[in-house]
Amino acid sequence: MSIKVDAQLDCKGLSCPMPIVRTKKAMDQLEPGQVIEVQATDPGSLADIQGWAKSTGHQYLGTKQEGDVLKHYLRKASESELKEERKHPHVIQNEELLKKLDSDEGFILIDVREPAEYAFGHIPGACSIPFGQLEERMNEIPKDQPIYVICRTGTRSDMAAQQLTKHGFKNVINVVPGMSKWTGPVEQEEK
Repeated sequence: MSIKVDAQLDCKGLSCPMPIVRTKKAMDQLEPGQVIEVQATDPGSLADIQGWAKSTGHQYLGTKQEGDVLKHYLRKASESELKEERKHPHVIQNEELLKKLDSDEGFILIDVREPAEYAFGHIPGACSIPFGQLEERMNEIPKDQPIYVICRTGTRSDMAAQQLTKHGFKNVINVVPGMSKWTGPVEQEEK
């Protein structure tokens, strides 16, 4: 399969949120209808790119994997197709979540990072549901409790919080800045 692209973006070696940050800037340089190839090595970039494209109106065309490199293809939306990029309105800081962990309040904590990220360090009691699997696994999440969503930096968890809210979950809170700045307890999966 040969894909004609108008631009290429090298995001190899970068982790969330950098592939999205760089893709946003590169999209500004394209004309509507043009196609960009985003090269990334972060496995989470697949769900990130798909989620970002869906939330902005740009068209996610597909991804090809060549060795360790994921080549994501996006088509820039026309003015009429663009959606205003929004942020989830309900946010909590890491420190506030740490206090909630010490309280007796009932809530669900969902870690939307990739399985490898979760395995090497997560908040005790956090449920691992990678962002790319969220839609198909929503039935595992109780709707009657507050839901806190965390990722590495707050970007994926923001998109996940918006997706949960769109599917009828009422009390969804994004945790920022996420695991990259988490100072509370962490556990690793045992082999």
